[in-house]
Order: sequence, then C-alpha cells, then structure tokens
Amino acid sequence: MISTHRTAIRPKSPLLAGFGGALALLTLLPAVPAAAAPGNDVPPRAVTPAERRTAAYLDSLHGRPAALKAFFKDLPKGGDLHNHLSGAATTEYLIKLASDKGLCIDATMTAVAPPCGPGTRPAADARTDAAFQRQIVRAWSMQDFPAGQSGHDHFFDTFGKFGLATWDRGKLLADVANTVVEQNQFYLETMVTPASDSARALAEEVGYDADLAAFHRKLLAGGRLERVVDEAVREADAGDADFRKTAHCDTARPDPGCRLPVRWISQVSRGSSPARVFTQMAVGMRLAERDPRFVAVNLVQPEDWDSSLSNYSLQMRMLKYLRGQYPGAHLTLHAGELAPGLVKPEDLTFHIDEAVRVAGAERIGHGVDLVHEDDWQRLARTMAQRQIAVEVPFSSNKQILGIAGAEHPFNAYRRYGVPVVLSTDDPGVSRIDISHEYQYAAKTYGLSYTELKDLARASLEYAFRDGRSLWAPGSAASGYRPVPACADSRPGGGRPDARCARYLADSPKAATQWRQEAAFAAFESDHGGRR
Repeated sequence: MISTHRTAIRPKSPLLAGFGGALALLTLLPAVPAAAAPGNDVPPRAVTPAERRTAAYLDSLHGRPAALKAFFKDLPKGGDLHNHLSGAATTEYLIKLASDKGLCIDATMTAVAPPCGPGTRPAADARTDAAFQRQIVRAWSMQDFPAGQSGHDHFFDTFGKFGLATWDRGKLLADVANTVVEQNQFYLETMVTPASDSARALAEEVGYDADLAAFHRKLLAGGRLERVVDEAVREADAGDADFRKTAHCDTARPDPGCRLPVRWISQVSRGSSPARVFTQMAVGMRLAERDPRFVAVNLVQPEDWDSSLSNYSLQMRMLKYLRGQYPGAHLTLHAGELAPGLVKPEDLTFHIDEAVRVAGAERIGHGVDLVHEDDWQRLARTMAQRQIAVEVPFSSNKQILGIAGAEHPFNAYRRYGVPVVLSTDDPGVSRIDISHEYQYAAKTYGLSYTELKDLARASLEYAFRDGRSLWAPGSAASGYRPVPACADSRPGGGRPDARCARYLADSPKAATQWRQEAAFAAFESDHGGRR
C-alpha cells in the first residue's frame, strides 16, 4: 500500500516564541544580490528592457489588488519542489473523494470507514449540507483558524482526519497537477510513502541492527528489499493509470495536468522506530535508482517530536551510509522546521548543519531556525558554496511555527548567496497557492520583478529533473546566462537553432527551462509591452 500521508499522529503542543533580536534586524535589511554576497565576485545582474518595462508595470499596480493578484497568477513560477501530495489536494476535492468512497465523518470530523454508525454521518451529506461541509473544511485545513493562536497541532492533526480519503494516489495527482499547471508552473516534485505496509513488515521481520552495514545486508538478503521495491513500482504503475483515467489524458480533451512533468520523492516517517526509518530510507533510495519516476528521499513528520529529536543524529548517519550505497538517489531534507519555545534551545543548534554536513542533503526544506545553528554564518557560506537550495513555504512556516516577515530567515539566506526556491508545502491544508507565496514574498521583502523572475528560474535550476541545465554553471547570480549550445538562440526569443534544439532534446531539464523562458517572453510582452 502506498501512503500519501504527511503524518497522522498527534504531536505535542508547542509554546512558540518569536525569533526577534539579531534575526529581525538582519532580515529587515534588503538582501544583497547573490553577486554581492560575502565572498562572491560575480558581476551584478543585468536587466533587459522587457524586464524593466514589466517592473514598471508591476509598480503601477499599487492600490489595485485585483490587478495585482492577476499579475502574480499569470507570472511564470517554475516548479514546486516541496509538496506533500495528500496535503496539496484541495479540501473540497478530498471531501468529494470521501463521498465517492462512501466514507463516514465522526464527531471529531475524522473520516472513518463505513458503515456509518451512531455518532457518524455520511461524508456525502456535505454535497447538500453547506454547514456540514464548512465544518469539515475547517477541521481538514487551516480555513478560519483563529489568528494569534498556534496552528502547529491543528495543522498536523488534519492529516489524520482526512487520511482515509487520500489512498488513491492517481486521483490526488489529477487534482494537484491541474492546479500546478493553472498556476503557471512547469514541473512538480511531490512526496508519497511507497510500499508503506510492506516496508514496515520488512523492518519488523529483520529487526534493527545498530551496525548499519549489517542491517542493510539483512534487508537485501534473499531479495527481500527488492520485493518491496517491486511493490512500490507496481503501485506507481497503478497510480499512473488511475491518474491518466481521472485526468482524461488519453481522450480528445485531456486535463491541463496531463502535460505536467511529475517526479516522486519517497517519504520516510522520521518519528518511527530506527528499523522502520532505515528500511524506508533504503526502499526510497533503491527506488530512485531503479525507477526514473522517483528521484529522491526526504524525512517527514514533525521535527519537534520527541522521537524525531532523540534519533535525529542517528538518522543523519543512516542517510550518510545509504547515500554511499545508492549514489544515484538525490536527498532533500526537512531540517530546521523549528522555532524557540517549540524545542529546547540546544535542539536548535545543529539540525540544518547535520543535514548538510553529515547526511549530504542537496536541498533543505524550511530551514527556519538558521540563525540559532552553531556558527550559522559558516553554515550559510557552506550552503552557498555547495549550492544547497532552501525550499521556503511562507504560509506553512507562519501557520505551524508562527514565523513570518522579519522573523523569517529568507533574507539571511539570500544575503549569503544561498539559493532559495519558493514552494507550497501543503497548499490544500494551508488554503493557499504558489501565486500567493510569490505575492507575499514581493510585498513582505520588497522584491523586484527580476528577483521574482530569478526565484522562478531557481525552482527549475535546483530541481532533480533529468539532464543538464539550460544555464551556464555559476551564472544564476548574474541573471542566468545560457550554456554555449544555446547562447545564440536567446531563450524566450523564438525557436532554438539546430545546435540548441539538439541540446534541449537531450535534456528534459533544459527543455523545461526553455518552456519557462518562452512563457516569460510572452508574459513580459503582455505586461510590459514590446517597444
């Protein structure tokens, strides 16, 4: 069985406090362009006439909220790299799935299996009872959650409430993929838990061995791990078929999501036993090497749980070992999704560092506690040097951790030249979309049009997409310069020449980036005019 759950276990209640102090002072300052970041001698980014005109148009929208919202909806926004499938589907669609499956809703607004006994009612009642539907929406999302209260418990509790409605991966993807395309994005990496039950059973059968190499050999013995991976591949095949059917991909009128490139990231339940965690890691990494639809592994569930905290360093060592065994698998990690008052001060000092230095993460999800890490400036310089991008979901960080605005390390990362990509995390739960996140970033941090454009480019540049980049190595800070093969074709300026066309044909990543550049050219023409 494939699980799409982010978590379904109730976390402890946090007592959150703001960051304040040095971080607030630092983030109130505008970010230095990456070219001017400490230790960087890259020339400043050039601005094209079309970009300048589009920036002027954006400035003219002050005081026109509807036009501003439309601008950010139309803006090309790269890809979403930090997305949990079950939390990304709209709440209304989850209610529809629950109704279609004949599920019941109990007194706690949790979906339960039929038949509907005393104290429950059919989820299908929400089709005709608007008040009942509003109750479910509030329980399954952050809709109308009281301002000023901690959303941590409520946010994570939602996954347990709607969990039974999320087992149809293909149907969930049909909803999510359509939204991604409608938001003018071109690529999606989303998280699921492959062969969840079989991985758990294998872990229990083998039993934990603190000698990681010995434990790994036991998992491999007799083809046991490979059989779990076989099941994960079959699940993916079935999910693909269900997606194509649900999205009408093989008909004359396919849904928009049918044309979206999607790659899967295997979730690992970090709050589980060491045996299960290691087994899930091994399954996910082997799957990424064997099946091109899967690209990476990530740890999920709250980072502040007692089990997550007590086993954090062990899990980083597990990942370090397994990366040596499966070098073809990518690694992105939830790390630093913490805040003062949520955990003890000492737990804020090393999570991002160990994810980078020990586990070898290629991207970091959230990274909110940056300035509480030991020698955080050194850590930021290391991330910049290694080009380890940070996946930033602003709404999620505010709802779960209470961290926003000047308290968020967004500008701290940028001042040190660390790549940043905007993401949604669980947009269905948060009741937002990626356009909202870009508009929030522009308003809160005073971002220019070219900074927004380069954030969109970064989300494809740091994606685990197959193939080489459209952009020359090291050119991101100065505005993204095409590789020599496409230097004469001017991305966004029309059809590529023969040499560039061959390059794009050989690289799905570059081809996706080229599509976005064409979209930017059209967007700038529409919103700034050709002159």
